[in-house]
Amino acid sequence: MNKVIDLYYWPTPNGWKISIALEEMNLPHTTHFINIGAGDQFDPAFLKIAPNNRMPAITDPNGPDGAPVSIFESGAILLYLARKTGLFYGSTEREKIAVDQCLMWANGRRRADGWTGTLLSQKCPSNGSPARSALS
Repeated sequence: MNKVIDLYYWPTPNGWKISIALEEMNLPHTTHFINIGAGDQFDPAFLKIAPNNRMPAITDPNGPDGAPVSIFESGAILLYLARKTGLFYGSTEREKIAVDQCLMWANGRRRADGWTGTLLSQKCPSNGSPARSALS
């Protein structure tokens, strides 16, 4: 039986991105709250998962080649989940490039607040097309 993904989370915009992606992708997961106000992100056990002491982070016991994997940084997690499920990433290399560009542009452009609305409603400067079409 496959184990579920563990999401290490606190309700911040970056945390929401991953929790929303997991739900939209229908991926079973368990949420572990990392209270950044209490300093949980500095716990040695958490630092083994996310050595940058930031969340969100995930562990997937069913990672590449069936081996467990830990991933931190919201953009890296989103790309991993998209590749794992085949959802929201496009089917051609050109579509994948457009998604990568739009994700990097959105993550580098502003903090995560409003990220989803911004990404889906604005035009990605890489190709001038609405980002929503790249994620369909």
